Amino acid sequence: MYTIMIIEDDPKIAGLLKSHIERYGDLAVLVEDFEQVTEQFKRIQPHVVLLDINLPSYDGFYWCRQIRTISTCPILFISARSGKMDQVMALENGADDYITKPFEHEIVIAKIRSQLRRVYGDYAAREEERKVELNGLVVYLERLEIELGDLKVQLTKKETILLETLMRRSPKLVSRETILEKLWDDSFVDDNTLSVNITRVRKRLAELGITDALETVRGSGYRLINNWKAASAL
Repeated sequence: MYTIMIIEDDPKIAGLLKSHIERYGDLAVLVEDFEQVTEQFKRIQPHVVLLDINLPSYDGFYWCRQIRTISTCPILFISARSGKMDQVMALENGADDYITKPFEHEIVIAKIRSQLRRVYGDYAAREEERKVELNGLVVYLERLEIELGDLKVQLTKKETILLETLMRRSPKLVSRETILEKLWDDSFVDDNTLSVNITRVRKRLAELGITDALETVRGSGYRLINNWKAASAL
């Protein structure tokens, strides 16, 4: 039996989701305190999260980011907001899928079951934890974490993919087009979005004491230069 956490402030919708999920033999837990979502997540330890955008106090994007700092469990947004940018923002903040209201309950259940199979069941990876290492700098791809010596920093999903791409090709230049394809496939991306993510990665590296390693090649792309050898030996 799997546990599904429902973060939805409409009691009717939350109740219907709970009823359909439990009809399939799984446990559905409703969040009632929308200011303590992270604490409830830690206590419940769900296998999948269903998350609305419009919530009291903080929106779903905020809570998605908070959950992503401690877990890689599947997060499915369910929202009446059907705009393209809402869906892009959800995925940017760490979501795995996006379902618009009104929805068919069978579709929601099918998407939940698909995520369960992918992460925990028939399609789940059985190999050892995946990681990328470059001269002592290690990115753990499943746990979304970067490590250098005794220092560890949590990453978002996009930061992890970006660092993986740069580290695998270091010290070669990685074009903007290659990075965009890795991070967003064919989705619409604002011109500044990549620059924002590059800035975030620089900040994560700085938290490990690594500076001036991520170079911008104007008009072409980015390269990661190994300048932390001494630090990695500590």
